[in-house]
Amino acid sequence: MSKNRTKIVLLGTGTPIPDPNRSGPSIAIIIEDNSYIVDFGSDIVRQAVKTYSQLGIKALESQNLKRAFLTHLHSDHILGYPDLIFTPWVMGRAVPLEIYGPKGTQEMTRNILEAYREDIRERIEGLEPANEMGFKVNVQEINKGLIYEDSKVQVEAFRVNHGIWPAYGFKFITEDRTIVISGDTAPFDGMINNYKGCDVLIHEVYLTSALKKRPDNWQIYHSSVHTSAIELSHIVSMVKPKLLILYHQLFWTGNEEDIIFEIKQTYDGKVVSGRDLDIF
Repeated sequence: MSKNRTKIVLLGTGTPIPDPNRSGPSIAIIIEDNSYIVDFGSDIVRQAVKTYSQLGIKALESQNLKRAFLTHLHSDHILGYPDLIFTPWVMGRAVPLEIYGPKGTQEMTRNILEAYREDIRERIEGLEPANEMGFKVNVQEINKGLIYEDSKVQVEAFRVNHGIWPAYGFKFITEDRTIVISGDTAPFDGMINNYKGCDVLIHEVYLTSALKKRPDNWQIYHSSVHTSAIELSHIVSMVKPKLLILYHQLFWTGNEEDIIFEIKQTYDGKVVSGRDLDIF
């Protein structure tokens, strides 16, 4: 386990592809007994509780999942949202969930709560001893800049390049580490400035050589809204993080080693392929 005061837990490192070895994308930043979740892909609560039960990280006990940040509204990043709202409530969370996300997050939240209206009613009005606060959600729709601050962390958001809707990356600034999470993005103006100075860069990536074997329409899509390993290699050579963690990796006909090989063509820093429940 990381010896840093600020820890990173990869709750899920997957993509829309239903890989049984990778849950949906979700990252937890841990500072003492506080968790700050980025994205909520499938299995998020069970992955958090698995980490708590195996390693005793109390911040990931279900009722301690109290705040989360959303990069964008693609389904693989939000499939665990109802889980994050309701399971910790059922397990005893007695305060509203705090969510920071792009435009559209409020409407999505309202629709989820409406879809589960009968479940909420039964738990509150029936025999189950449920509290009346833990299922509620306070949503703040974000713009770029400082979006969250407490005594332990500052969180800055920056716009990224992931198609026609608003999508964000996040920078977590703590006492001992600066951590940047790319979210889903292609290279964009200002990328270097937003990434520079970070200790850890957690970045999405696809295998450059494998993209050529994809159908033309998918080649256009992925090259327009995601970052190739060759592109990422050049980016991190300028940013120079102490650690590069790869997640949301698309390698199709290749593998993780092929992506790292492409990155190492021009980058000689430390790089790891992230796996579910890795801790840094």
